[in-house]
Parts: sequence; C-alpha cells; structure tokens
Amino acid sequence: MKKLRGGYTTGACAAAGALAALKFLRGEECPALEIEALDGTMLQIPVKAVRPAKAGEGVEGAGGATAEIVKFSGDDPDITNGASVFTTLQKGAAGQGLVFRAGKGVGHVTKPGLQIPVGEPSINPGPRKLIARVLARELGIDVSGEAGGSAAVRGNGAPPDVDWAALMAKLDFTVTISIPAGVELAKQTLNPVLGVEGGISVIGTTGVLRPMSEEGFKNSLVPQIDVALAAGFEDIVFVPGKIGEKLAAKIGLPRPSLVQTSNFIGFLLDAAAEHGAKRVLLLGHIGKLVKVAAGNFYTHNRISDARLETLAAYAAAEGLGQKGVQAILAANASEDALEIIDGAGLQHVYTVLAERASARSERHVFGKLKVGTVLLTYSGRVLGMDEAAREIGRHLGWKL
Repeated sequence: MKKLRGGYTTGACAAAGALAALKFLRGEECPALEIEALDGTMLQIPVKAVRPAKAGEGVEGAGGATAEIVKFSGDDPDITNGASVFTTLQKGAAGQGLVFRAGKGVGHVTKPGLQIPVGEPSINPGPRKLIARVLARELGIDVSGEAGGSAAVRGNGAPPDVDWAALMAKLDFTVTISIPAGVELAKQTLNPVLGVEGGISVIGTTGVLRPMSEEGFKNSLVPQIDVALAAGFEDIVFVPGKIGEKLAAKIGLPRPSLVQTSNFIGFLLDAAAEHGAKRVLLLGHIGKLVKVAAGNFYTHNRISDARLETLAAYAAAEGLGQKGVQAILAANASEDALEIIDGAGLQHVYTVLAERASARSERHVFGKLKVGTVLLTYSGRVLGMDEAAREIGRHLGWKL
C-alpha cells in the first residue's frame, strides 16, 4: 500500500511566515525553515518570498515584513492546497502583546459558539499558540512548561502546559494573515453557516496535516452544533443534503438550527448528545433516511446501500404482495419504489419508516436524545413523519 504523505496546516504556514518575517527584519535569509509543531513533529517548510510590508494590503501602518508560504496538504484533498498564505509581522507598541488581524481572504467570526469570540479574526487557537511559540523561541523568550526549551509534549499528544495568555503578553507584535484565494474558497466550506464571514479560517490543532480526510471532514461538521446551541436552540435539525435544507427554509425552520450531516448521521447524533442538545429532527430524502431506519448511520452509498431491501421489507410487512416486493427489489432507485408503494395504497409505510428511523437513532445514542424524522421526495414532498417530528417542528415554528 502506498504510504500517504502528510503536509502542514494553514496555521503552520502562518507560523512559518511569521518566523520568516522576523528573520528578514533581523537581516537573515531563510529560503526554508524548520519549525516544531505543537505535537512535537518537525516540519520542513519552504519560504516562497519575503519582502518589506506594504501599506494597503490589509496591514495597518508602515513597517514590518511579509512572508509568503505556499500551503502543502500532502495526500490530503484539502481545498487550500497550493494557496499562498501571506503573514505580515509588525513591531507593536510596548505592552500591546501579540495581536492578530485578518487580511484579505481570512474571515471574521460573527456568531457565538466557535473557539474564537465574535468580532475576532477567524484564526483558531492552535495557530495562535504555534505563532506565539515560534516567535518566542526565536527571540529567546522563556516558554514556561518546556524544559530546556524543547517541547514537553504530554503522552496524549496534547501541547505542553504553557500559560499562553502570559506568553502572548510578552510578544509586542501585530500579525496579519492574508489568504487571497480564501474569498472564493470560503464558498466551498461551512463558514457561511458557522458565521465566519469574509473568507476562510486559519486552522490546525497542532500544525501537522495528516491524510485522514474523512475524519477531518467529520470533525469539521461538529461546530455547526455548537453554533446552533449558542444561538439558543436545544432542538436542532439534521439535514443530510440539499433536499432537506431547501424544505427547511421553505417551511420556516430557523436557519441557525440547521446542521448539515452529509453521510455522518450517527457521528453527529453522538456529537449532539455529547454537546448538550435535547432533541434532533431528521429531515431528508427517503433514500438517505431509510438507511437509518435499518440501523445504518454512515449512509454513503458505497458503504450502506440497502434502500430497496429496506423499503421492500417494510412494504411487505404492511401487506404488499410478492410481485410488488419483487418490483421494489428490481427498481433502479428509491423514487421508483415509491410508485409501487403508492400504487398499492400503502402510504402508511412511510410513517412506520419515520418512526423506525427515530427509534433506531435514539437507541444509537442510548436515549440521550429525543429524535423525530421527516421523509421527503426529491421534489420536497413530505412522504411521512412521526409524532416526535411534529412536536419538534411545532416547537421550532415550522409552517408545515
């Protein structure tokens, strides 16, 4: 099996850029840098260019230096791969500490519930810590908790015990991060949903990007839950795709209560229970949610595709004859199977399937959540729902 290459995060790019800019201001050349990620991994990062900072590039005032680092994602299909990350370092006033600013393509936080307060540049805690540590080490400033100046990483891979606020207070610099491509790239992310406006986020827990794209994608969906809860919604709506999302908007479900799950319904049910949600409304196409009724919570069609078998079994339980069952099993898609069920006058099967999807979901999280389900067609027609869905929908103010 081919060994997948790792890379480095946008946060590591910014940290390397800050170090390159500092070296430039001190008269040193640095075509490449080695920095230590927060988990102790050593990263070799090329420096594309360093120059004096220019006013009007999202940088306040004059002076300082700007370094350009090109993001490298290895074999992880990251949308920022190849994007230039520009980091400008400017000396600040005495006592100001380390200040972060967003340049072009880096967003600002506009909703509560994320790791960064509202109004701040969307530069996550990991990159902020990495930048602070890289600068402090270069300047010979003591990094508390790191014996001998090396990374005293705990056994669980977490960063060392550092008083980050105290460390940043010692660094009187302004760091401005710009990712010009981020203006367009943000349209391919959940940032508009999460309340990050103006660009992408500068992210990375440690600075290391490992090719575990599915795990990373799953984790990127979880902040939607935090945003919904922070907006005051203990009842949240799971929409696996655009069909549920469109109907949710049409019937007046509050936009901040929506969580896009993609194929990871079970993972996000677990996250919702862990983060303190009370009830979840599953709202989506029957072809996706019928899998949940069968107990399949990862719904990618290459992994879980028992839609027709499940529809055939439940229709048979409601009285569909052998020929009808065979016709469902021979159908091309779930929508074709609906014609057979409807033709037999067995629309009640949709209610049964909704009830079953909710019951299996509640069992999945060991009763920590109340779940309701609404099943839809591609056109957005409501096929069936259970009583829990009606209760949650009414509480959220839907017009259905």
